[in-house]
Amino acid sequence: MMRQVRPVAHRAAQRGAERAAQRGAERAAQPGAERAAQRGAQSCAPGRTPGNEPGMTSTSLPRAGLVVVQPLRRKYCARCRRGPQALLVLEDGAPRCPDCADLGHLVFLPRGDTALTRRAREESTLWAVVVRFNRRKGRYERQGLLVEEGALTRAERRCLADAEARRRRRARDARRRAAQDARFVEAFAAEIRRLYPGCPAERALAVAAHAAERGSGRVGRSAAGRALSESAVTSAVAASVRHRETPYDHLLMAGVPRPEARRRIAPAVESVLRSWREPGAGTRADANSGPGAGAGAGTRAEAEVG
Repeated sequence: MMRQVRPVAHRAAQRGAERAAQRGAERAAQPGAERAAQRGAQSCAPGRTPGNEPGMTSTSLPRAGLVVVQPLRRKYCARCRRGPQALLVLEDGAPRCPDCADLGHLVFLPRGDTALTRRAREESTLWAVVVRFNRRKGRYERQGLLVEEGALTRAERRCLADAEARRRRRARDARRRAAQDARFVEAFAAEIRRLYPGCPAERALAVAAHAAERGSGRVGRSAAGRALSESAVTSAVAASVRHRETPYDHLLMAGVPRPEARRRIAPAVESVLRSWREPGAGTRADANSGPGAGAGAGTRAEAEVG
C-alpha cells in the first residue's frame, strides 16, 4: 500500500512546485506599475470604501449628492488601473478615478471660505462633496468641493465685488458677539454671587469668563449654562475649586485615575462650596490665599499620593 501512495504524492508535490515556479516567472515578467495597479484594484473590493477603513462601507458615506473620497492609502482606479489616486468615487462598490467617473473636468475648492463655497456651488451645474475619513473620530469629514472651473471663476468675481461689505459685516458681528459675551459673563458672575455670596467677586468673574468662553464647549456654553440653571453654575464653580483649592492636579500628575482623584478631593470641594454659601466667606478665602496656600496644597497632594 505504501509503495502505491508514494508515487502519487510525489507527482502531486512535483506539479505544485511546477505551478509555483510558473507563477513566480509570470510575476517577474509583469511590469511593476501593472502589478501595483492590480494590487490597488484588488484592495478595493466591493463593500469597502476607497480609504479601506475597517468596517466602513459605501452606505456610511455622507448623503449629500455626489461624494468623492480622499483615500487614506494608496489606491488605484478599478477601471483604468491608474494611480495612486488623490480622489476616488465609489461606484457599485468599486473605486473610480474622477476621469472615469466623468468628474475629471471639475476643480477642487478647499473648505474655509464659506461665501466662496456657497456661491461656487450655486454657480456650478455639477458639483461633488470631497470627504476624508477621520480615524480618530470614526467618521467622514468634509474637505471641500469639486466644482466647475467657470463656476469658481464667477463665484470669485462675486466675492471680490462685495468683499469690503462682507468684511464690515463680519466686524459688526464680532462686536455684537463680544458685547453679548460680556453681558452673559456678567450675568453668570452675578448668578454665582447669588448662589455663593461668600465667593470673592473677582473669582466669580474669572469663573464665569472661563465657563462662558465662546466655542469652548464648557458648561457655560451649554443650554443649561445659557439659561443660568443652578446645576450649570454649581458645576462651573466646583470645577474651579477642584483645580485651585484642592490637590486634584497633583493627583493627576501622580498617575491617579481621574475618577479616583475626583473621589478623593470631593470632600474638600464640598467644604469650600459650603463655606462660600455663607456671606463673608470671601474675605477669609482672600486672607488664606497668600503664598503659603500653594505650599499647603502641595503638602496635601503629597499626603494623598502617599
